[in-house]
Amino acid sequence: MGAKLGVPAGETTSKGGGRTHVRKLKKIGVTTGVYRVEVPEAEVFMLCGCPEDAVKHLMLRGLILPTERDGVTFDTGPNAILLSDVMLQNGSFSNLAEFPVLQMLYLQGMLLPDHPNNTGAKPLLVGSAEQLKAQKEYIYRGNYGLVSAEEIMETGATREEAEEMMRLKLAFAFGRIRSTDELLDSIEVGSKPSEIRNGVTIRRQALNVFEIAYGDETVTIDLNLNHTESYRSPYPLGFQNIKREYFAVIHSGQGDGWDINRPAMSSILMYQGKIYLIDAGPNICYSLMALGIGVNEIEGVFHTHGHDDHFSGLTTLIRSDHRIKYYATPLVRASVFKKLSALLSVDESLFDNYFDIQDLEFGEWNDIEGLEVRPVFSPHPVETSVLFFRTFWEGRYLTYAHLGDIASFEVLEAMIADGGAPTGISKEFYGMIKREYLAHVELKKIDIGGGMIHGSARDFQEDTSDKIVLAHQSLPLSDNQKEIGSSAPFGIVDVLVPDYSDNLRRIAFEYLRAYYQTVGRHDLRKLLNNQIIEFIPGSIILKKGHVNDEIVLLLTGNVESINAEEGVYNILSAGGVVGEYSGMHGLRSRSTFRAVSFVQGLRLPATSYRDFIQRNKLDAKIERLYEIRQFLQTTWLFGDAISPPVQNRVAEDMELRSFGRTGETLADVNPASLYIIKKGGIERLRGNKVTETLSAGDFFGEDTAIFGIDVD
Repeated sequence: MGAKLGVPAGETTSKGGGRTHVRKLKKIGVTTGVYRVEVPEAEVFMLCGCPEDAVKHLMLRGLILPTERDGVTFDTGPNAILLSDVMLQNGSFSNLAEFPVLQMLYLQGMLLPDHPNNTGAKPLLVGSAEQLKAQKEYIYRGNYGLVSAEEIMETGATREEAEEMMRLKLAFAFGRIRSTDELLDSIEVGSKPSEIRNGVTIRRQALNVFEIAYGDETVTIDLNLNHTESYRSPYPLGFQNIKREYFAVIHSGQGDGWDINRPAMSSILMYQGKIYLIDAGPNICYSLMALGIGVNEIEGVFHTHGHDDHFSGLTTLIRSDHRIKYYATPLVRASVFKKLSALLSVDESLFDNYFDIQDLEFGEWNDIEGLEVRPVFSPHPVETSVLFFRTFWEGRYLTYAHLGDIASFEVLEAMIADGGAPTGISKEFYGMIKREYLAHVELKKIDIGGGMIHGSARDFQEDTSDKIVLAHQSLPLSDNQKEIGSSAPFGIVDVLVPDYSDNLRRIAFEYLRAYYQTVGRHDLRKLLNNQIIEFIPGSIILKKGHVNDEIVLLLTGNVESINAEEGVYNILSAGGVVGEYSGMHGLRSRSTFRAVSFVQGLRLPATSYRDFIQRNKLDAKIERLYEIRQFLQTTWLFGDAISPPVQNRVAEDMELRSFGRTGETLADVNPASLYIIKKGGIERLRGNKVTETLSAGDFFGEDTAIFGIDVD
């Protein structure tokens, strides 16, 4: 759909005689992969595509604004959502309708009793049958988490504990668990036009491509991302140069699900140089990049609960080159995995393949190699833990408390009821929660978002903790709040125990040992005795066509490898090596390597490196592994975010197989293997019908090799 010079597309069209016809059907580009279609005459305002933070992008474009009717202030916004046909694109969720739906129900007032915008019309989901089913179940789990005493008991709770948790859940749910169909309407999209509302129709033209029509006007919506695109963050983040401390907290998010200027509430823990996330919210990859942290550096994630602003970054962690440890109580894990299972339309049991699951016990100090964590059950509509972290140092424990998504004492006190009531909490439980929230610690971050399901700063007016950080709201702090706690801009670090042990040297040694497993420690220490250097964001480390006299082992940060002529683009994170082959052989580099964030690396002079390789008789092995890695880096599957030590392990197990002639059936393919096509093409058949054509760089056999599933 084009536009005439000076006339925005979807706004107006020019007719004969100089007369201008104002279009009734408007298409507005919101951000990458997201559009808005408006038909005011038919009262249709559709959000097309709903990846993470879609609501914030609408707010930034002025497509959600405060308004007033009958003395009531509320937000404008969409009343329908067009879902992507595919659940994931380039590693990110394409359909996260939870917050757009919440915005319609509560901020627009479509669900609120006696609200002028509650006309009886429900928010509308539009999409394929598969995605409608997935979104309904995901929204259901996002609203309620576990929905029965039996589901709660499956996590190890007693019958009495499960019934108490259900009484609490029903108090937040106004006494009843509602199905998604009670809150939303839905329309399935096919190749023939389906009516959205009031004469506006939609049909699918191709996968993820839709035509929306009203009268004689049409617009085309293409929700596909190309392989170089990703969903954008609504807010800019400056680059930070973070020192790896012994025990410290990086404040990586202070906002909430509506804050257009900051990431949602989260923290990053550093312990003995290792990196742990607390929650995984929207745009986590962008946040990590700004902090100079590669996804391959993540040791584990501690999860408080499954609302989207703490949850939607999990697919980024799945893309790591190792199984990241997932720390949560069985209660929280069950709630989160049921929601994730709904989104991905896969069985919960498969998540063992993606994460190294580490269950935590409520109320106990769980020891994780010297870092101790104590989860405490916290009242919330879905299963939630507040988390206390501590380590012993100089004769005492130093503690960080992360109180995300808590309820105010006023809300909890109003829920107190005797044991015979169908909803509510006991006075004893209220007292326990209050004591836990107000416990003295060295550093405490608290949710002060207010309302029915978030905390209040005034509850912590008498808290004796050394430092309190206020988070989880989009508004500026009031003067009263400023008297209670501190703010923490993105990237600010609170150090509880500084590092005096040179963690970067230890990290460098571990990467070298993983990279050269057969080499003696004394030889590795010779390499280690070199300078650690730093690169600022945007600087070129090695230019294409140049001969480099030093090789860089990446210790922190992210580096992009670019060969525009061959269409190759990859990201190297910690553990990657810049200029290995060209430096070792005195050749011109085939790619340009450029720092994306602050980067620290171990400088290895090319002459010393060549001597190291020759003395340890690694020449032939390095040559073979390099050639295979070069091929792997041109593939989608292994090209991005896979560190050289992992690529080497893959390369060592690879073997070249050839299949001779056109029309040959690959009947002798090993079903336990994953195949990547180096040259030629393959047709995938179901019966006699070609369902897919694969070419160089594509892969097949993953279902059988990894999950034991034969899909053909």
